[in-house]
Amino acid sequence: MSEGATNDAGTDLAARTAAEVRVAVGRLHRRLRLLNEGGLSASQSSALVRIVKGEADTAAALAALDGVRPQSMAATVAALEQDGLLARSEDPADGRRSILRATPEGEALFLGNRAARQEWLAATLREKLDDAELTTVLEAAALLQRLTER
Repeated sequence: MSEGATNDAGTDLAARTAAEVRVAVGRLHRRLRLLNEGGLSASQSSALVRIVKGEADTAAALAALDGVRPQSMAATVAALEQDGLLARSEDPADGRRSILRATPEGEALFLGNRAARQEWLAATLREKLDDAELTTVLEAAALLQRLTER
C-alpha cells in the first residue's frame, strides 16, 4: 500500500497500525518491567541500566536522559549506592564531579534481570504461538527495528 493508504472503511491504515503497535508494545513493556527483580523502582532500574550500558556516567547525565530533575536523580543514585549497586569516584578531570559506575552486584542484577525477561518472553512465545506465528513476529520485529533506525 502507498503512503496515506486507507482500508475499506476509510480509516488511515498507518494511524490504526500506530495505535495497535503502541498499545501492544506498551503492554509488553509493562509485562517485562514486572519481572524486574531486586525490588528496584522504575527510576532506579532505568538509572542502573543506563550506567551498565555506558549511556551515562554522572547523575546529571542520567537526569537529562530520563527527563527528571537533578535532585530526583540524586535521590535515585543515593538509593542505588546505599544498596551497593552503584559506586562513585572523583572525576580526575574535574574534582567537583563524581563518576558513577555499577558495582559487580549492580552488573549482576542487571544481567540477571535481562536473562529473566528473555527467558519469560521466549517461554511465552513458545507457549502461545505456533511456528508460523513466531515467524510473523520475527518479521514484524525486523520491521519495528527499521522504524527505530536513524
